[in-house]
Amino acid sequence: MKKRLFTPGPSAVPEEVLLEMAKPIVHHRTREFFDIANEALEGLRYFFQTKGDVAIFSSSGTGAMEAALVNSVSAGDGVLVLSAGKFGERFASIGKAYGCHVQSIEPGWGNPFDLAEVERVLRKDPKIRAVCATLCETSTASSCDIEGIGKIVRQYPETILIVDGISGLGAVPCKTDAWGLDMVVSGSQKALMLPPGLSFLSVSEKAWNAIERSTLPKFYFDLKQYRIARKKNDFPWTMAVSLIRGLKKALDLIQEETLEIMWKRHHIRAEAVRAAAKALGLKVFSKTPSDAVTAILLPEEVKGDLFVSQLRDKFGITFAGGQDSLKGKIVRISHFGWQDEFDTLTAISALEVMLTEHGYPCDPGIGVKVATPILFS
Repeated sequence: MKKRLFTPGPSAVPEEVLLEMAKPIVHHRTREFFDIANEALEGLRYFFQTKGDVAIFSSSGTGAMEAALVNSVSAGDGVLVLSAGKFGERFASIGKAYGCHVQSIEPGWGNPFDLAEVERVLRKDPKIRAVCATLCETSTASSCDIEGIGKIVRQYPETILIVDGISGLGAVPCKTDAWGLDMVVSGSQKALMLPPGLSFLSVSEKAWNAIERSTLPKFYFDLKQYRIARKKNDFPWTMAVSLIRGLKKALDLIQEETLEIMWKRHHIRAEAVRAAAKALGLKVFSKTPSDAVTAILLPEEVKGDLFVSQLRDKFGITFAGGQDSLKGKIVRISHFGWQDEFDTLTAISALEVMLTEHGYPCDPGIGVKVATPILFS
């Protein structure tokens, strides 16, 4: 059975990247590896749209989220979290674990933020040293106006903006320097088309100033140690050599295609899936849907967990289900990773087949019929 992965991480990996990672291991403190890593870091600057530093960690994206906070704030500092889903909540949990005074703006899962409220809270509390936001809230497949938030936060010289771009970076526009984003987090298993295991963190000059003030404990994620090592072209700890090889290859493919084309094709695939869902009589969950992943509300008579497991076991196609309060209520279909237009049609066909098997009345092929001209116009 051929397996097709449509989860919002891990994502499908190109054959060229898999073959690159299969090459013999080299030592991580040799000129050969340093050259590969340096090229990868240059590619990451393009991917992040920054001229600043980008750190690489051998960790999941959550590790880089933690690194962003522990390096930039101190115990008792104010941290404002914009939370409209599970991963916004994660930022709040990290801040509380390190003794920060965490405030959250919570419009509800899948709902947009009121930028005027963000500005009011910052104006009211001068002790806020970091604002945390999410580019694509994976749990609800929602987008966030990061550019608008950046315009607000840049008015506060001692407050930095930390962005969880793990599921969105590469799939949707995100211009780190142009938008005034001080720290942006990403992970290898999303739009970068790699296996899990690497995380990334861009750091602006404003963020480096915050790092100098920070007194929170840190060791493995200490960015000062990272900066010292990078002056010697090295890393402070053993790096994931094979993943770095794959990272360089993936970034080569991305730069050859260009980010602008990447953003466009993600948008087209997302539009096709959203149109198909509407044709099937279904609703998209988010009020501000992301082009990285689409969350579709299932009919009440359909049991979401069973839907997802049967689709995977019978047809080798993996969607993601809902999390926490959305468990069993939605399916999430990603548009990143090594996909093309026919993969999108396959995902829509699978959705139709499983809805029919679960007793939901729909005309076979109606979703595909609506999506096809969007994908191939």
